[in-house]
Amino acid sequence: MHAITPLHLRDTADANPPVIRQRLGRAVTQWSVTKAEWIKLRSVRVNVVGVAAAAVGLMLLGVLFSALAPTDMGPGGTATDSVSLAFGGTSLSQLIIGVLAALFVGSEYASGLIRTTFGAVARRTRVLRAKAIVFGGATGLAMMLGAFGAFFAGSAVYSGNLPSHSIGDPGVLRAVLSVGFYGACVALIGIAVGFLVRSTATAIGLLLGLLMLAPLLVDLVPGTVGETLSKIVPSNAGEAMMSVTSPGSLLSPMLGLAVLVAWVVGLLTLAAVALRRRDA
Repeated sequence: MHAITPLHLRDTADANPPVIRQRLGRAVTQWSVTKAEWIKLRSVRVNVVGVAAAAVGLMLLGVLFSALAPTDMGPGGTATDSVSLAFGGTSLSQLIIGVLAALFVGSEYASGLIRTTFGAVARRTRVLRAKAIVFGGATGLAMMLGAFGAFFAGSAVYSGNLPSHSIGDPGVLRAVLSVGFYGACVALIGIAVGFLVRSTATAIGLLLGLLMLAPLLVDLVPGTVGETLSKIVPSNAGEAMMSVTSPGSLLSPMLGLAVLVAWVVGLLTLAAVALRRRDA
């Protein structure tokens, strides 16, 4: 004979498990993880201030370099036109973005919060994707706005002898949009390196080496090998995208785009593999 369960106990036993499973199922979707990372990004003041500083610094330095074009001050010796002067602050902005990306990942490893995050999410790669979407999207948008500001404000104060361009000239709009895309790519590279090394200081050191030191070192390599290596480092590939008059020392804009995407995809893939194979 079957035991008779009181009606109110049977209703409770039948009703609770589906509700719990439903709630847990919603909690670990990619969308919910992405919303959580967005909250993390905007709730920490250094992230918001840092992303804004990267865009504002790009604009202010672009105006300064454009205004100094008729003088011997500023980067006039390496500039090829008014657009390259307006984007002269990109080097500083990429450093800010790289440091912020390393902090966005490394700080969670340092505090141990990453274990809680991985414990709440069924698949660790969802965290990687969420951080990439949130931080890459935020920095890309901010840098794009800063690039438009730098271009228009720089053009307004420019009075040098180098060729000047308007937004409607061939390749100019592509160059402006590429600044935002390059900023997003630097953010994604920083996210990937952060997950690979799991240390803020180490990630910052590697990013500085890859973005700033590598172009100088490969220039010391003689022959065509050195020229090829110089063209495919991330910063020079990005410069090829942001250049209106592609010099012979850089790739074409489309090849620069392909090389930069290859860097981002390759490093993110390595980070995803590392997340699957090792403990937090």
